[in-house]
Formats: sequence, structure tokens, C-alpha cells
Amino acid sequence: MLTVVFGAGGNVGRHVVSGLNSAGVQVRSIVRRPSSAGLPVGADTVVADLEKPETHAPALRNAHSVFLYARPTGVEEFVQAAESAGVQHIVLLSSIAVMDVESSSSPAAWLHSRVESALERSTLAWTFIRPGMFATNSLWSWQRPIREARTVRLPYPDAMTAPVHEMDVAALAVAALTDPTHRGRAYAISGPEALTLSRQVRHIGDALGRDITVEHSSVDEVAAELAESMSPFVAQAVLAGWKVAATTPPPPPTPITSILGCPARTFAEWARDHVADFR
Repeated sequence: MLTVVFGAGGNVGRHVVSGLNSAGVQVRSIVRRPSSAGLPVGADTVVADLEKPETHAPALRNAHSVFLYARPTGVEEFVQAAESAGVQHIVLLSSIAVMDVESSSSPAAWLHSRVESALERSTLAWTFIRPGMFATNSLWSWQRPIREARTVRLPYPDAMTAPVHEMDVAALAVAALTDPTHRGRAYAISGPEALTLSRQVRHIGDALGRDITVEHSSVDEVAAELAESMSPFVAQAVLAGWKVAATTPPPPPTPITSILGCPARTFAEWARDHVADFR
């Protein structure tokens, strides 16, 4: 049976493809720009875009299950195309933001909730994976200052988060795509430990074998620095998340261990896996 993976060249999607291949599952990789996807030569690859409904049907032809990331534009057309193609099951990469009591004011919560709702209204079986903060967010926030100055400026150095390794998210997605007992379930997951932002920076320094300085700076100063590597909207979302993490005790971590029984990857492991990204 064929499984279609949207975002196959992304941080999570590429590990989903790898995990499904290892499990002997027939995979079709969906990308928007094949030249930058980094997929193996000879892989079943189709160019499609979730926001372009005319590309949905060719991507979904003969598919039994789908790994999907959240894009509200075109989601209704996508659901119709999936139903028409005979797709049985969708595993959606959603966000823990949908569970926040203040979600009505969160753009991230709105985006993911809209896609979840479209799937819930459909005839398709679904599984929702709701990660908290991704460890890969550190690449957006700290890659440039670590590379250029070995200094990270933080407005809330003691804010605590439990970053989740993208490979753990992918492992849960592969399990959901290959085991029907996960259908109809929504999983909120995090990394295995809550760490201050300054401790996360130190883990990256340990992986690099370098001392990285953490400076306590103002929100405006950090916002200006973040805007050099991400959109202002994303920068403000990052800062808002850090502010909440600085004032609200973190919930107990919910790593994939509680779902799959396998050890969850720590942030220190993530830093070692990504050491080349910070050199």
C-alpha cells in the first residue's frame, strides 16, 4: 500500500520517508522544489503544492495513507481530493498550540485548528501529532549569532522549554502510518526534559567544543537580531513563546516514550546531530 509524504524534504518529512522506507512501505515523496529536497536518486517523487489544488489529485493517486503538514489554504480541496482518491488515513503534523486555552488569539493555533477541523469533518481516518517547541527552532534563533560571534542574546535566559527532536516526531508519524491502532488519536508530545534557554545554548556549545556566551538583552534588541534570520511575524511568535515560558511553569514533559516505549532523544543529542549547522 502506498503512503504519500508531503513536505518530504523538510525537517520532519525526510525522516518520515526514511522510516517508512526502513519499514518496507511504498513511499511517494511530495515536494515543491525537487532540486532542494535532497531525496535519493530514483525515489518516487511528485511535485505538488498544498496551496495549489490542481496538484492534489496527481499526488494522491493510488494512495492509501498520507503524512500531511498544516496549510489552511486549499485544505478543503485537499480533503475532497483525498476522499476521491480513496485515501484511508491522514497523519497530520499539527501543533500543541491548538490545546492552549488562549488559542483563539494565536495565529499558530488558528492555522493548525483549521486543518484539524477539516479532517474531523471528512470521511477520512486521522491521527493528529501535536508537538510542542521543536529543537530545530534553535537553528532559526541562534545559528547566525553562534556562527558569527559565539554569543547568544536572550531576553528570558531562564525561560524553560522541552524541545522535541524532529526524529522523535517522525518516529511517531511512522508508527501512526503503519499501525491502525493510532487512528482517531491526538498526541501532544515534547522533548524528555525541560531546560532553560541558556542551558540549551550551553548544550550547543558542548557539541561544538566551544564556549558560547549568553547575554541578557532587551526584547527589542533580540527582536531586531531575530528579524535578520526570520520574518517579523515569526520573530514575534518566538519572543512571545519565550515570554510565556519565562512566566509559566512548564508542564510535565510528554516524550514519545509514553506512546511508543522507546527512549526519547535529548536536546544534547539534538545538538550533536546538528553540530555542522552551527559551525
